[in-house]
Amino acid sequence: MPKQMSRHSSILKTPRPGRKLTPHPGEPSHGPLTAEELQLAARNHSMPLEALRHDTTPPGLHYLLNHFDIPFIDAEQWHLRINGAVQRSLELNLKALRRSPRISMPVTLECAGNGRSLLRPRPLSQPWRLEAVGTAVWTGVPLAYLLAQAGVEDDAVEVVFTGADGGIQGGVRQQYARSLPIAEALRPDIVLAYRMNGNDLPPQHGYPLRLVVPGWYGMASVKWLSSIKVLTTPFDGFQQAVAYRYQQDADDAGIPVTWIKVRSLMVPPGVPDFFTRNRIVPAGPVLLTGRAWSGEGAVQRVEVGIDGKWATAQLKHPPAPFAWCAWSIPWVADPGEHELACRARDATGATQPLEQVWNYQGMGNNAVQRVQVTVE
Repeated sequence: MPKQMSRHSSILKTPRPGRKLTPHPGEPSHGPLTAEELQLAARNHSMPLEALRHDTTPPGLHYLLNHFDIPFIDAEQWHLRINGAVQRSLELNLKALRRSPRISMPVTLECAGNGRSLLRPRPLSQPWRLEAVGTAVWTGVPLAYLLAQAGVEDDAVEVVFTGADGGIQGGVRQQYARSLPIAEALRPDIVLAYRMNGNDLPPQHGYPLRLVVPGWYGMASVKWLSSIKVLTTPFDGFQQAVAYRYQQDADDAGIPVTWIKVRSLMVPPGVPDFFTRNRIVPAGPVLLTGRAWSGEGAVQRVEVGIDGKWATAQLKHPPAPFAWCAWSIPWVADPGEHELACRARDATGATQPLEQVWNYQGMGNNAVQRVQVTVE
């Protein structure tokens, strides 16, 4: 692992004459957003919080994070390879996949780095605030079905998924690839999706085929799938062994990021100021609403804080085990300045923290959301 971790610092070497030294991804910063962070923020996008009103997030509002360029893929020429520690290697085109058994399910996906820009010091990477989330209905072939068709060998330990998107990260040239333990890969609800909300996948969301892993942070749901390989040894690719780990510093091997932590978000009430996004709310009755979700257990409770005093919100049943649930609570807004907050608890007993514990890559943040409002 120490050898792999050194990849993280490979771009910190002295640049060649005339070449600008780029920031080190993950390196803590005490300063303002860098030009590189703003460039990432322009390529990727979060879900506007007002879109929490939708049970299913429209594709154009669903959060988006792509590490490299969006590949251009001709679906007529595309095919998926399944090989490795299997009894029969498979090669399937999109028509064959569409003829296979299919499932449809709503799944809430959240980026593992959601909330990163709120940390102090700030890890340098995609500067998410709170909105890197979305819920879509994914339709496709159960992964377990195709693995059963291939016949997984008894000594298999992991399944690695490789996308068509490639580039350089941490000084390492790579195709984006992630793996799942074999027990996870054989879950009946993991889907190789070719449709999103009833339509073909948009190019930015992985057309023509992507993986969707319910309950895990979004990095596991590999887009633009080109191959699936069953392994008899653990996968040590960059996105598995170096990126997406909970670390205390650059030399810490860390532990892998996996399941989504319990979280809730509120639809900001009233109307915003254009530049600051501060909320202006009329006095009187206001219905506060939002969504809550967790990858590790069903959400059992949401509390809403008004100026530090907490009250229990009403929950609705989620449409599926790994989809967010709606919550609401009435508030009689008195004139003046107020702070609103929300926090959720899941079936494991985990509750959102009031303050976020810092980590080197800025992963798994789920501190309570705070909304400043002025009541007229």
